[in-house]
Amino acid sequence: MTDPTVASADKPVGTPEAAGATVTRSRSLGADAWYDLRRRPLFIVATTLITALIVLSLFPQLFTSVDPTVGDLSRARQGPSTEAWFGYDNLGRDVYARTIYGTRVSIVVGILATTLVVLFGAVMGLIAGFVGGWLDSLLARIADVFFGVPFVLGAIVVLSTFRQSVGQSVVGISGLVIGTIGLLSWPITMRIMRSAAIAARNQDYVKAARALGAGPWRIIVRHMLPNTIAPVMVYATIALGAFIGAEATLSFLGVGLRDPVVSWGVMISEAQSYLRTSPHLLLFPGGFLVVTVLAFVLLGDAVRDAFDPKGRS
Repeated sequence: MTDPTVASADKPVGTPEAAGATVTRSRSLGADAWYDLRRRPLFIVATTLITALIVLSLFPQLFTSVDPTVGDLSRARQGPSTEAWFGYDNLGRDVYARTIYGTRVSIVVGILATTLVVLFGAVMGLIAGFVGGWLDSLLARIADVFFGVPFVLGAIVVLSTFRQSVGQSVVGISGLVIGTIGLLSWPITMRIMRSAAIAARNQDYVKAARALGAGPWRIIVRHMLPNTIAPVMVYATIALGAFIGAEATLSFLGVGLRDPVVSWGVMISEAQSYLRTSPHLLLFPGGFLVVTVLAFVLLGDAVRDAFDPKGRS
């Protein structure tokens, strides 16, 4: 008779230990990554910051009752005080209120630009990687052309050329900025997805699906996409912060968003003439921008480590 106090190397199938091992082994990549992410301090810190920023963008009226567009020239460039925690800008507008309300525009631009880049780039990469041949070469060369254009130079050219066509519409200018970021950034996503698709199309599960008569669309959606999306999602989390910084850069250069739009980039652009006399005009929106970009970069690092089996302990 086997002593129940002695641990066996091979647990019987019906034991709780074996059942737990079976559940652990059967977890999908996404579930396994989520299990790992919840135990990473980096992920917790990043998601806490991002959650706070999302709340700011959705409900700015909970944090300030001041209209960010109303100014009093008698208070122009006054420093921080009990009445205005972040001081006033060059038109006497409350910098704290503008920083809070600017969260919405900056994050919305980043999210929409990231969505555009991921959707377009991923589709192109999947098609190129799955089909191969001359179509793969053609799409790869097109991506190389866009990839070779310097981002800032390309954005200046595109925005300067098409800005007159959208007029002074806030929605039109915002859409133009988002489209410009997407136009110049999709090749990176395309390359990542193409590499993953080329590796996936040679796997046994894809060959088995073809042998069973599955069509190209079913193979791509049901078999390849779930196994190739992870590296794209890792890039998307990092790119979102980068695109928020890109919007601020373009606004600072005078080709992106402009007043009356309230965004961190617009505030930084307006502060550039008063850096010596009124540094608070740059300090607070710049600080929020840095924290936001850092939060998304930290989130991207945590997601990358979670989806990388070699990086797990």
